[in-house]
Amino acid sequence: MTMSRRSLAGAALALCLAAAACGSGDTATPSPAAASDTDLKAALEAGGTIKVWAWEPTLKQVAAGFQAKYPKVKVELVNAGTGNDQYTALQNAIKAGSGVPDVAQLEYYALPQFALAKGVTDLSAFGAGQLDGTFTPGPWNAVRSAQGVHGLPMDSGPMALFYNKEVFDKHGIAVPATWEEYLAAAKKLHEADPKAYITNDTGDAGFTTSMIWQAGGKPYKVDGTKVGIDFAADPGTQKFAAAWQQLVSGKLVAPISSWSDEWYKGLGDGTIATLVIGAWMPANLESGVKAGAGKWRVAPMPQWEAGGKASAENGGSSLAVPEASANKKLAYAFVKYATVEEGVQTRVDAGAFPATTAQLNAPAFTGKEFPYFGGQKVNEVLAASAAQVAAGWSYLPFQVYANSVFNDTVGKAYVDGSTTLLDGLKSWQDASLKYGQEQGFSVQ
Repeated sequence: MTMSRRSLAGAALALCLAAAACGSGDTATPSPAAASDTDLKAALEAGGTIKVWAWEPTLKQVAAGFQAKYPKVKVELVNAGTGNDQYTALQNAIKAGSGVPDVAQLEYYALPQFALAKGVTDLSAFGAGQLDGTFTPGPWNAVRSAQGVHGLPMDSGPMALFYNKEVFDKHGIAVPATWEEYLAAAKKLHEADPKAYITNDTGDAGFTTSMIWQAGGKPYKVDGTKVGIDFAADPGTQKFAAAWQQLVSGKLVAPISSWSDEWYKGLGDGTIATLVIGAWMPANLESGVKAGAGKWRVAPMPQWEAGGKASAENGGSSLAVPEASANKKLAYAFVKYATVEEGVQTRVDAGAFPATTAQLNAPAFTGKEFPYFGGQKVNEVLAASAAQVAAGWSYLPFQVYANSVFNDTVGKAYVDGSTTLLDGLKSWQDASLKYGQEQGFSVQ
């Protein structure tokens, strides 16, 4: 199950700050009054058709199961594009006032943009607020704001260290428990084999923000339409930039873009020895890096302080109900089925990593042995990471745009060394604030 962190670059969404400015106009269906379980049951018995926009592959099986349980409901599952491609199409449909789906997959970093523009329904009206405790903290916090519950978590991406045990053993490298040890391992590996690197990185917005998140950083301050960005004064940002600059300046990271053919090859032949990435990665390794079978293992994310137990999210999506949907009750019933009810286990059985505490704590889940990882019970590590996600992180309400210009700013530090990561982050900050101001935000 390949997550769409690989496709962050793309056209930015045009953000509007009020529902009236979003083009939904008079065609939008108002948010419903409180709907009880009885109301949802009646809607399911009456039946109808709902259109679901999503690219996540296991939802095909979820849709089939939902229709089998509720035969009067038809689910039209549409892949309108991955990540930004779908967001652009959805924004265009909202503006046009037609063609809007009843359910849309929205990654956590993109959800605030649609929520602030009132493009998605507050699911509190359906009792979603009562689901507190159903999901792990990271995803649950990502779908909520002071204005309500804007979607339900479909999956999550708590981070861990994926490493090639064969390479580590060959060169006598211990699994790093801290980032200081990780830097030392990077130097030792590359000195022993100049063709081998501790990891790859050509600049990725999602990875950078996740690393800052794990370091305790909070560079984004969001209060409605008041937005602040300050990388320079943020301790977490400084920790990440100082450490990663050593890898970049020392040419200790492979200049290979993730999800490329060269990347897959490097993961298979041992020239890329680790990945610090989300919990959705096992299925990608199993399907895309068959040469690595039996070689890879999973360990907790290295810590900024010895003995620490902090992680962060990297990837993951929600299912939201657009405000313009004419079938909100059926739409919410599907969302709940996919994220809380039987659909969750359907997705887990197909290789998805859940956001629900029930599945994460189930012995069958944590005790599962992965032949690809030498029989390791990988989910024990990943489930522990899900419970250790650092609190207090927030994304910009125009993060989709910000991520689209990351490579034009911070990315330059990787390409030719013409700037440092800190200077690149300052440029990214300036470009993001300029855009926010142009869209009518109060920025600082």
